[in-house]
Amino acid sequence: MSAKPDYGNWVSKRMIYVFIVLGAVFVVPSFLLWYFAVPAAVFSALATFFAFARYEASSAGGQLQDRIRGLVIENLQWNGEGKALDIGCGNGPLVVELAKKFPSARVFGIDYWGGQWEYSQATCEQNAKIEGVADRAIFQRASAAELPYNDGYFDAVVSNLVFHEVQAVRDKRLLIREALRVLRPGGAFSFQDLFYLKGVYGNPETLVAEMKGWGLAEVELVQTRDSDFIPAVFQLPFMVGTIGLIKGIR
Repeated sequence: MSAKPDYGNWVSKRMIYVFIVLGAVFVVPSFLLWYFAVPAAVFSALATFFAFARYEASSAGGQLQDRIRGLVIENLQWNGEGKALDIGCGNGPLVVELAKKFPSARVFGIDYWGGQWEYSQATCEQNAKIEGVADRAIFQRASAAELPYNDGYFDAVVSNLVFHEVQAVRDKRLLIREALRVLRPGGAFSFQDLFYLKGVYGNPETLVAEMKGWGLAEVELVQTRDSDFIPAVFQLPFMVGTIGLIKGIR
């Protein structure tokens, strides 16, 4: 049997196990004091919900993770000539998909690969090898807050659900500006993140207006949850409800 790529899962097993354990902790005293049954039921329900969410997100299940990530490439206005960068590449799925779609392109992926995620540079390189694009996929440890590339180095830049996770920068708009710094004039970008979460980015329309003021040739914001493949239960704010995609041309 041939090896299969491992792109991880947005819903961590660790979180599910925590809810299972918390539910179990309250089950025993609930036989003596009825009100312990309430947290036991809540934690058990959360464990069940997120186990279901993990399955739906997986490639073996509902492929929701693949389809949401695919929106980034679908909205990238690029002909595939030159170099592309994926900021926060995880286990490398966007790098691999871009390299497969654009056979003449070189695709770079950077990530900090923190221990809380099921991702690593070694897994990225193995996935690229399995998918037959290792000669055009370059992975490097780096921070989204300070990209190790010259201004205008790339012809396309993408990122998927990464900027809000970067703790080194409080104002996430600065991460967008840093991503655009390494994009050449006329280059294409497609960034997906929690752009509808006002506590992170403020008003979405204000964000777009500010970006237009940066001298971009084109910029547009679309709401991810409006995609017809998103189940209603996943449109909740703590799931997909606050995710949006900003695309355009520098």
